[in-house]
Amino acid sequence: MPDDAPNCEFCRIAAGDTDDHRVYEDEETVAFLDANPAVKGHVIVIPKRHVTGVLTTGVGEAVFATVGTVAEALQADLGVDGFSTIHTTGPLIGTIDHAHVHLLPRWEGDDVSLALPRRTLDHDQAERLAERLRQITA
Repeated sequence: MPDDAPNCEFCRIAAGDTDDHRVYEDEETVAFLDANPAVKGHVIVIPKRHVTGVLTTGVGEAVFATVGTVAEALQADLGVDGFSTIHTTGPLIGTIDHAHVHLLPRWEGDDVSLALPRRTLDHDQAERLAERLRQITA
């Protein structure tokens, strides 16, 4: 277990020190059933290394490859209609600061609600933002 995260529940899971319901593991990631699932088959995917974000810490490719592998298994076993994935980073992450992605199997008519407020895209603001991002990513 990393020295910088001695009390991290997900580090204990990654180390194999808990009684989790693991569904997949490779050298970099672990996927396990959520102990408090929103739906049947709700899986959490974590990097084994303690980091607070998936997208900017070098673990994203491995984590999302595992999300894909587990999604295929859930599709084969549960016959789901689709999936929702949820990842939050930084101080918004909640009670566990170890990076993770929730993979939620979805069925037509399920009671999962992932509502996002929608706004109208301002063309001029969008073009300025797009240009800045193109310059950074070039």
